Amino acid sequence: MLARISDLAAEQWNALLESDYPFLNWHFLNALEQSGAVGEQSGWQVQHVLVYERAQLIALMPMYLKFHSQGEYVFDHSWAQAYQRHGLPYYPKWLCAIPFTPCQGARLCVAAHVRHDVDKKRQIFAEIFAYLMKLAHARGISSWHCLFPEKSELTLFLHEQLVVREAVQFQWCNKPYADFEDYLSSFTSKRRKNLKRERRLVSEQGIQIKQLCGSEISERYWQHFFSFYQATYRKRGMREYLNPEFFQSLARNMPDQLLMVVAEKDDKIIAAALSFIGADTLYGRYWGCLEEYNSLHFELCYYQGLEFCISRKLHCFNSGAQGEHKISRGFEPVKTYSLHWIAHPAFREAISDFVKEESAHLEHYRKDAENLLPFKLKVDEP
Repeated sequence: MLARISDLAAEQWNALLESDYPFLNWHFLNALEQSGAVGEQSGWQVQHVLVYERAQLIALMPMYLKFHSQGEYVFDHSWAQAYQRHGLPYYPKWLCAIPFTPCQGARLCVAAHVRHDVDKKRQIFAEIFAYLMKLAHARGISSWHCLFPEKSELTLFLHEQLVVREAVQFQWCNKPYADFEDYLSSFTSKRRKNLKRERRLVSEQGIQIKQLCGSEISERYWQHFFSFYQATYRKRGMREYLNPEFFQSLARNMPDQLLMVVAEKDDKIIAAALSFIGADTLYGRYWGCLEEYNSLHFELCYYQGLEFCISRKLHCFNSGAQGEHKISRGFEPVKTYSLHWIAHPAFREAISDFVKEESAHLEHYRKDAENLLPFKLKVDEP
């Protein structure tokens, strides 16, 4: 296990990444560690799993030893409370995930010569899983959780003791559209008018919008952005997970994967949203403002991102967890997944039963959400 990602060269780690998924990039994870956002002091003890074959690194899995359930976006607080009621420790637990990031992506990365060998990949996971279960029993670790893996990985992570849990996010898919007006033409008349009105309200308030990428994001913009990001948490009585050092590291080391949308009024920066650019997906992550303006959140966090995706021909816009207000703006309900291994047999059975019941309710919720989408009904050609 790797106690610090900096103990492995960035080139070695990144060589195992198959896609341009930004959150597994060595520089992103190193920024979390070096800034102190993750580490023993924050309850995220780094324990990345590395697999070697004849001294060659062939696989990796991002992993943390957790002492709480904050910053995960897959909620297991009720499970921890059940353990506590029975006088059992739920923490520490193992977590295979990207801290503070509810975005689907690979959780098992393998060398290029292994990627198309499904049997070999299954074997690698089986060996990792057997190793982790043995350590868990020896060290008193209650469980292992894998959050937001790619759907295709579910067939790799086959084990009778693993519980698959489902959730729903709202994501946008490019059909593809020629431009934003082409996208709006797929809406019903009423929904199209509502969306246009929201965008018009922003301009009527004298607000100008800029899309900035890479080196266009100057230090001045970063300073304002962090104050907005911080305010978002403080308004809820919470402390932010990330600090200026984290964002400064991203600006230095991953500039080409950053999109900042900035709002200005009377020559003052009043709000900003930060997204990450993948190979075929835009990931909306952070936003904030100091004063509220009509419809500005929708413009910065959704409409500007949609325009960016359409112009760059990106396939998907993943704007993060939750947010039923996204439905009327064309974000469709998409299933996400998590995997859970519970060491205690009785709790494993109880959690498995809970997840099955939860899944049935979730499917009804997803179908209800689909019925609220703003698109015109498709009429079959005669």
